[in-house]
Amino acid sequence: MIPPLIHLAEAQKSAPVTDWAARISWVVGLLVFVAFVYWLMRQGWKWRGTLQGDLPELPATPDDPGRPELTLSGRYHGSTTAGQWLDRIVARGLGTRSRVELTLTDQGLDVVRPGAQDFFVPAAALRGARLDKGIAGKVLPEGGLLIVTWRHGDKEIDSGFRSDRAGEHPAWVAAIDRLSTTEHSTTEHHTSTTEHTETEGAR
Repeated sequence: MIPPLIHLAEAQKSAPVTDWAARISWVVGLLVFVAFVYWLMRQGWKWRGTLQGDLPELPATPDDPGRPELTLSGRYHGSTTAGQWLDRIVARGLGTRSRVELTLTDQGLDVVRPGAQDFFVPAAALRGARLDKGIAGKVLPEGGLLIVTWRHGDKEIDSGFRSDRAGEHPAWVAAIDRLSTTEHSTTEHHTSTTEHTETEGAR
């Protein structure tokens, strides 16, 4: 009885792998495919950056950025054309995700990004803010993103931020909306006064 049991146990053993060349070829092929997809993504990124090459340089923080009203620590998730949450902007480093330190002052919005380019949004360029759930490549629960809309050159931009404490977002929306409304009202009043003065002087 013992010899048959021995033969049965030996039969249940898996056959040794002998086709190593086919397995290695399959793994190499998969790695080449992944590398090719990554290369295509990088080329698409560069192509988009070339198309957006007319975007002006980002404003730097002025020597006197103004009195801080709000500060925020969190993440910068990217920028898109305003109102088009999938139209990502990659020029001037705006496509680089990073940590962020935001400071809102009476002069504008200071955006400090460790490892990426900092920039400053003057108060006159702010168009408002809102809570949203997504921006190109990032989707969060409803209200999980603070979207700041601003004008740069001839383009309006939505930039997405998320605070480490999401409960801060509503206060930022109110403060940015208040600052942008005040700034635009002041600008319109100044323009109206100037035009009226010029008209009176021409009479």
